[in-house]
Amino acid sequence: MQPHLADLETPFKPATLPIPFTRPDIGEREKQAVLAALEAEHIGGNGPISRALEARLCELFGVQHALLTTSCSDALELAMMSARIGPGDEVIMPSMTFVSTANAVIRERAMPVFADIRPDTFNLDPADVERLITPATRGIIPVHYAGQGCDMAALQALAKAHGLWVVEDAAQGVGALYDGRYLGTIGDMGCYSFHVTKNVSCGEGGAFLTNDDEIARRAEIIREKGTNRSAFLRGEVDKYTWVDVGSSFIPSDLLSALILAQLDRLTEITTRRLVIWHRYDNELGPLAETGKIILPHIDSRATINGHIFAFRTYAPERRDGLLEMLRQKGIQATFHYVPLHSSPFARRYLGSARDLPTTDLVSGSLVRLPLFSTLTDEQQAYIIETLYEICESW
Repeated sequence: MQPHLADLETPFKPATLPIPFTRPDIGEREKQAVLAALEAEHIGGNGPISRALEARLCELFGVQHALLTTSCSDALELAMMSARIGPGDEVIMPSMTFVSTANAVIRERAMPVFADIRPDTFNLDPADVERLITPATRGIIPVHYAGQGCDMAALQALAKAHGLWVVEDAAQGVGALYDGRYLGTIGDMGCYSFHVTKNVSCGEGGAFLTNDDEIARRAEIIREKGTNRSAFLRGEVDKYTWVDVGSSFIPSDLLSALILAQLDRLTEITTRRLVIWHRYDNELGPLAETGKIILPHIDSRATINGHIFAFRTYAPERRDGLLEMLRQKGIQATFHYVPLHSSPFARRYLGSARDLPTTDLVSGSLVRLPLFSTLTDEQQAYIIETLYEICESW
């Protein structure tokens, strides 16, 4: 049924406009955690708070090793360095992703190979991935779009059959599951984001996950500038020195304190976001039934985390006009990625772009609505009502 603002006990007030696309949920618990870290002078990296956070991530998500990073971009770069890819190697990934997924491969002088996505989940199409596997293929990077797990059963089977590794780009997937397993813990390596736009945030931050002891040891050295300093801090060696290539990927304990406090509220934040997600999905149903929009599809094996609510306009040419009209009404809805295969850099680096029709269709028709845990019922009702008003003219 179409919602009406008059049905609300407290009518929506235009003074609350504009409604932002996203907003971090930072409360008193987070502020006190950071203040306590400051007062204890825990401001460096790899300190007691960071180590406690890494242990918490392992316990919470059932993974053997969790290494904090300064971003998911750095976690992806750490994964590619740990996988020892190099010139001549190919890594299959979607084009429908943030540039960091491809940059991590290119920085190692390897070649990203873009596969098409499924039109229902916006995730990698395993059939297209299989078509792209060559003797030069080293691995696959599935990107769990909007916190919905890719078809990991099919992708893992492909990887096993061809001797490939799988690195999950689970930037949007913290707290989400596929077949009962947390995203980021299913492949050989996984990467999380704690960016300001994510469900759990410290502004900028990330994590690298693996169940492989050998990969974890190499990643630990790379993350510590190529030294065995972590082994030294554990008392395993009497001094530390340069033992491999590396970089500086370690965040401050201040950021770790913030994430620890956020993880205490993970269920609370996720539950609220899912309430908002399902309200959008339920109340926009009539627009989908009349062929004006296409609502998201959730795989029966996936447990989402309410990170993004994204639908498609049935007619792609209406998307940009819809976004502009929402903006005029004070609603900061937005599109998403410009596909990487069509970007200027990809055309220069990779040459002619492969045809990815589903990726292009989804990218050109996708709309993301405001979704954050402090979005009020009144704000959401206004967004839904406005969508109906705009779509009535279609």
